[in-house]
Amino acid sequence: MEKRIELEKRGRTPNQIKELNLDNCKSTNIVGLTEEFSNLESLSLINVGLTSLKGFPKLPNLKKLELSDNRISNGLNLLQGSTKLTHLNLSGNKLKDLETIDPLKEFKTLKNLDLFNCDVTQVELYREKLFGLIPSLKSLDGFDRQDREAEDSEAEEDEDDGNDVEGASDGDDNDDDDDDGLSDEEEDDDDVVGDVGLKYLAQDDIDEEGEDDEFNPDGEDDDDDDVEEDEDEDGVAVVPPAEGQTRGEKRKRVDGGGDEPDEASEDA
Repeated sequence: MEKRIELEKRGRTPNQIKELNLDNCKSTNIVGLTEEFSNLESLSLINVGLTSLKGFPKLPNLKKLELSDNRISNGLNLLQGSTKLTHLNLSGNKLKDLETIDPLKEFKTLKNLDLFNCDVTQVELYREKLFGLIPSLKSLDGFDRQDREAEDSEAEEDEDDGNDVEGASDGDDNDDDDDDGLSDEEEDDDDVVGDVGLKYLAQDDIDEEGEDDEFNPDGEDDDDDDVEEDEDEDGVAVVPPAEGQTRGEKRKRVDGGGDEPDEASEDA
C-alpha cells in the first residue's frame, strides 16, 4: 500500500491531494496513509483485503469512502475522525450485526450508506433500525426510507454545492431567441409591412370605382360626370351637357374650342 500511495501522489505533497484511489492494492490494514492528507475528500480502498481499519488516519475533509469487497468485521469507530463523511460503502464485508454498525450513529452528515451483501442485512427490521440509528441517512443500499430507488449521489452533491442548473437552461433559452439571425430593425420593418397589408385587406370601404380607374380601355375620364363648370384655354366657360345630351356631344364641345360653338349650343 505504501508504494501505491507514492505512485498516486505523482510528485504532489499529501495536502495537495483531494482524491486518492488505492483499489486492489493488497494489505490487511492501513499502511502509509497519514494525517498529512488533510485535504483528502475522496478515498477508494476497494478489494484491498482489509481485515480491520487499524491505522486509519484522521481525515477531517473526507466526504466519500469506498471500502467494499474487503473482510472488515468491526472497528468502524476508527472512522470517527472523518467528521464530514457523507458517503460510505461497506458492501461485501463481514459485518454481521447491528452492534458493529452502532459507531456510525456518530456521523451527523452521513447521507448514503451501502451494506449490500453483508450479513447484517438479514437482521429483522434491518432497514427501519438503520434509519432510526442514523437520522441523517437518506439512502441505504441504494433505496430511501420509502423503499424507492435513491437519486444519483453525484446529482445530490451538485444540489448541495448550490449549482444553478436552471440558470444555465435559462441562458440557453435566451440564446435561442436570436437564432433567426435578424437584427431588431429588420424584425421591426417586417412587422410594419405585415401590419399595413393586413389593415388594407381589412378595409370594408375599398373604392371599387377606384380599382376600375386603374384599367380603362376606352380612355374615357369618368370624372367628367362630376364637372359642374370649367374653362378652356381662352377663358370661355364650358357648360355641362344638358339633360339628354350624349357624352360624345360634350366631348366635341370641349375639343372644339371657344371660337366655333358646336351644334348642341346653337340649338340651345
